Amino acid sequence: MDVVIGGLLREFQEVHALGELPESEAFEAFAAFCVLSSFFEDEFNPDAFRTGGGNDLGIDAFGILINGRLLNDAAEVRAEVDSVPRLMSVDIVIVQAKTSAGFDTKVISDLAENLVHVAGSGPLPYAASPDVTNVRECLTAVYENIAKLTGDLPRLYVRYVTTGSRVADMIAQKAASAQERLARLDRFETVEFQCVTQRELRILYRRATSKATAEFHMPKQVPMPKIPDVQQALQGLLPAADLVRQVLSDDAGRLRKTLFNENVRDFQGYTGVNAEIRDTLRDHEERRRFAVFNNGITIVTRYLRVVGEDVHLKDFQIVNGCQTCHVLFDEQASLTHDVHVTVRIVCTQNEAVIDGIVSATNRQTVISDEDLSAREEFHRLIEEYFEHGRDKPRRLYYERRSKQYSDRKDVEKTRIIGRAQLTRAYLAMFLDEPARLGHYKSLVETRGTELFKDSQHPAYYYTAAATWYRLEWLIRNRRIDKAYSPARYHLLSAAKLRLLGDGPVSANPRTAERDCERMLEVIWDANASEQLFAHLLGPLERAMRAEPGNIPRGEMVRTQRFADRFRNEVLAG
Repeated sequence: MDVVIGGLLREFQEVHALGELPESEAFEAFAAFCVLSSFFEDEFNPDAFRTGGGNDLGIDAFGILINGRLLNDAAEVRAEVDSVPRLMSVDIVIVQAKTSAGFDTKVISDLAENLVHVAGSGPLPYAASPDVTNVRECLTAVYENIAKLTGDLPRLYVRYVTTGSRVADMIAQKAASAQERLARLDRFETVEFQCVTQRELRILYRRATSKATAEFHMPKQVPMPKIPDVQQALQGLLPAADLVRQVLSDDAGRLRKTLFNENVRDFQGYTGVNAEIRDTLRDHEERRRFAVFNNGITIVTRYLRVVGEDVHLKDFQIVNGCQTCHVLFDEQASLTHDVHVTVRIVCTQNEAVIDGIVSATNRQTVISDEDLSAREEFHRLIEEYFEHGRDKPRRLYYERRSKQYSDRKDVEKTRIIGRAQLTRAYLAMFLDEPARLGHYKSLVETRGTELFKDSQHPAYYYTAAATWYRLEWLIRNRRIDKAYSPARYHLLSAAKLRLLGDGPVSANPRTAERDCERMLEVIWDANASEQLFAHLLGPLERAMRAEPGNIPRGEMVRTQRFADRFRNEVLAG
C-alpha cells in the first residue's frame, strides 16, 4: 500500500476506533468515509456503511441520501420517505474498494453488471448477501414513492477506489462504458462511474476532516466599526450566482446542508414568503431589485481573512437566511449578473456573541421561542459536562455544531455524539420511545417539550450517550452480532429498564446523579456491559420470534407491539 495512504489509514483507524479490523476491511471503511463525506458533511460511523461478507456483488459500501439525510437501512429509508411530503433529492452512492495498486477492468465490468441487476426490478440471477438485499429494498422504497420526487430522478454515484496512482486509458474507457450501461436503465437522472486514485483519495480525506471553507470575490463591501468580542465584521453585496457557486455548493454542485446547522429553522418549502422569493427571481425586472427586496443572509465565521476584495472564510455557518439560500440554489437558472444578495459577515470566537446574533436576527421574523431553543444555554452545559465532567477514559464529546472537533486529533471520533443522535438515545432510554424513533421528526414534535430542559440533570444525557457509545463499540468489535443493529434503541431502553427499573427518572439532582452512576458503573466496565447486553439478547430473540416470520427486522422494531413485547420479556427476566 502507498506509504501516505497507509499513514492516513492508520490515523483513520485510530480516531474511529477501528484498529482491530483487518487492513482490507479497514480500507473499505476508509474509502466509505472519504467518498460518503463528499456527499454528507456531518459526522457518521463509516464502518456501519460497509456491506462486508460474501456475495456482496462488489458493493463494499453503500449510502443513500434522502433530502440530504444519509441512510443505509431499508426500514429507515422507508420511514424517511413516508414522513416527508416530497422528495427534493435522492442520491445513491456505491463504493468498491481495493487495496491493490491499480485498477482492474474486470472489477469494473462485474460491478456494472451486478448493479444493473441490483437496480433492476427482476430477481437477482445469483445469490446475494443480506446487505445487497437491503440495498435493493432501499431502492424499492424510493421508486415505490417516485411520485413524491419534485425534480429529477434519483442520481447514482459509483466510486471504484484503489491505491493506484493513475487511471489508464483502457480503465477510463471501461468506466465510461459501465456508466453508459447503467444510464440505459432509465432509472437515474444521472450516473457517475469514477475511479478514485490515491491522490484523489488523499484530497477527499483532507476535505472530510476539515471545517467548512469558502473563498469569493466581494467588491462591494464595507467594514463595520469595532465591536466588542468581534474580531472583524463587514457587510456588502455579492452576486447571487457567486454566493451559490462559491459558498453554498460543494465540489459536486450540491447544496451544503451543514452550513445551516446553526440556523434555527430548516427550509420550509415553497409556501408564503419562499414562493414570493422564487417569483421575484423568475421575473426579469423584479430580480434586479432583489437586494432591496430581501433581507439577505448573515454568516458567522471563526476565521476571516480579507485581502483587497477577496474574502476567505473557515469554520463558518449561515445563521440567518436559510430560506433565501435554498431558493437561490434552486433558482440558479434565474441568477443573472444583475441579481445581488446582501451579505453580512461576522468573525467571532465568542459563543455568547454567536448566540446573540442567532437570536436577534431570527427574532426579526416570525419564529417561536421553541425554535430558538436550538441555542439554549443547556446545550453548552451538556457540552461542558461531557468533556470536562469525566476522566479521560470516560470522556465523551457533545458536538453542538458541525465538525466542531474535526481539528482535534486527540478526540476519538466514536466518542463524538451530535444533537440528533443524543436526542434519539435519550428518547429511547429515558422516555421509553425506541419504536417511534423510526419517525423521528414527528416524535420530536410530540415530545420535544420533554427534551433539553434546564430542570433536567445533564447526567441523564451523558448516561444515554455513554450507553450508546458502549453498545456501538460492542457491535463494531463484533461482540454483538451486527444483525441486532436494527434493535439497538430497544437495547438502550432495556438497559435502563434492567439497571434502574420501570418508571420515569427522578428530577432530584442527587437522585439523578446516584441513578446515573449506578448505570455508568456497569456501562463503563467492559465485561459487565458486555454481559448486560448479552443477557438482553435472550429476551430480544424471544420477542423477535413471536413476530410474523416474513417481517424484516428493520420493520419489526418500528412497531409499538414489538416494543411492548420486548419490554415484557425483559421484565419477566
